[in-house]
Amino acid sequence: MGEDGTLAPAGGDASAPPGDQETPGFAVVGIGASAGGLEAFRALFSALPAETGMAFIVVQHLSREHPSILAQALQRLTTMPVIEVEDGGRLSPDHVHVMPANTEVIVRDGLLRLLPRPASSGVRLPIDGLFQSLGEELRSRAIGVVLSGTGEDGTAGLKDIKAGGGITFAQSPASAQFSGMPASAIAAGVVDRVLAPDLIARELAQLSRHPYLTERTGDEQPVGDHPVRILALIRRQSGVDFSMYRPSTIRRRIARRMALHRIGSIGDYGDLLEREPGEAKALSEDLLIHVTGFFRDPEVFEALKRRVFPALLARPREAPLRFWVPGCSSGEEVYSLAMSFLDHLGDVSQEVEFQIFGSDLSDKAIERARAAVFRTDQQEDRLLRDHATGVARRVADHGTDLGTLG
Repeated sequence: MGEDGTLAPAGGDASAPPGDQETPGFAVVGIGASAGGLEAFRALFSALPAETGMAFIVVQHLSREHPSILAQALQRLTTMPVIEVEDGGRLSPDHVHVMPANTEVIVRDGLLRLLPRPASSGVRLPIDGLFQSLGEELRSRAIGVVLSGTGEDGTAGLKDIKAGGGITFAQSPASAQFSGMPASAIAAGVVDRVLAPDLIARELAQLSRHPYLTERTGDEQPVGDHPVRILALIRRQSGVDFSMYRPSTIRRRIARRMALHRIGSIGDYGDLLEREPGEAKALSEDLLIHVTGFFRDPEVFEALKRRVFPALLARPREAPLRFWVPGCSSGEEVYSLAMSFLDHLGDVSQEVEFQIFGSDLSDKAIERARAAVFRTDQQEDRLLRDHATGVARRVADHGTDLGTLG
């Protein structure tokens, strides 16, 4: 999907490289953990070969009051050099880069950058920050791993990595001391593989040799008539026609699925689609790029309140007002529209009947929209703070319908 939730046109490419920035020529694996992380690190690094050609960045929630001994602890688990990140340092393959205490780490213009830890005692999301920077900088060479921990840190960042063409992992909740973080990412639908840490290590070792991570782009891999065959299989299984998508986007998304299945031949991947209809659905979901958020494009909501809502309310009505959000993704814009309209109505909200309809090609997105469970950091907008508590009840009173486009 494009930024408005609709199918991306042939002229656009949401997964294209961000420009001429100097980025590492190897895959970078961001690994985030919180409570119970050390045990998960031990299982992962003990099973990880010392030579994968990948760089690793480790972020763990750390106490402000105590110095970090994470680098020393990790060095006992691996023969790779383990170093604390210094601002402006370069990433090195087969090295483990560890976030120091009282900082946050991101990758910018191919370099490791340290940010001061926020002074507030509120919720910190250093894993999201790292993952988001990896998704923007490295695209298909970014890998995100969420391990044991409480809360939701890492979920939004994995979404950015996956949207950019990277690959995402979460520790299986059953193997985690604290399952909150991996369970949050899994529930959000942003995880490619759910595995115990030692099995994640094995998958990383296999991925390190795949062309999708070692070549500059995924464009060269799928060639000939194979994409036509694959698009026909997707249409047969999911009912969605992607033939007008930009070819380079299609090739990259196919190459990403091939890497996940450790398949080197596009013909073999086509055979997999023939055998397993579920894979066609998974590829279809990969092609549907979901870009959404509460009150995205604020100027649009201002225009609705200033021009559209007054015009609608000025007309005589014999039926409820109806709004439709096509390409509604996981529902944030549907609920934003509801809150904006209720805010505009004020005290007369109960006197105006209205319904809001949302539709999307993605079954998974609609499931999340219907659940209406969103991350707390998405609720920082003023209107969201003011109205989120009662919006579910009030919207339910007026009527909403979220469905999949057939």
